[in-house]
Amino acid sequence: MHCAYYARVQKLFTVDEANATLPLVRRIVQDIVTQYARWEDAAGALELAGAAADASDPQRVVFLERTALRLAAEVDALRRELTELGIVLKDERIGLIDFPAVMGGRLVWLCWHLGEPAVEFWHEMDTGFAGRRPLAPAPV
Repeated sequence: MHCAYYARVQKLFTVDEANATLPLVRRIVQDIVTQYARWEDAAGALELAGAAADASDPQRVVFLERTALRLAAEVDALRRELTELGIVLKDERIGLIDFPAVMGGRLVWLCWHLGEPAVEFWHEMDTGFAGRRPLAPAPV
């Protein structure tokens, strides 16, 4: 799966390059987290409205459906912005992204999520967030 991604990747990031993108990326990711939460709310309300035994307000169902579709399209557009920058969105809820990079001669992900001050972690291609490791040892 990841190998196919790297066959298409056009950009590999250094830590400095990844950090240099953060002012823009932070805004995009914040918008993704906000819009995704709104989409989840709208999708949940739509599900409840559609499941209601007395679906007596079809206009509300249509409104909720349109809202959910609009929000999903907004999240997709924001995801495409990240993709165009060479960044992979991993989790819309917490704003988790990965930057493709090379460390020690192998492909890895530089890992960042909303709220972190800088790109300070990395993980192997197949370990994900749970396998995050600090880029530099912690000061003693």
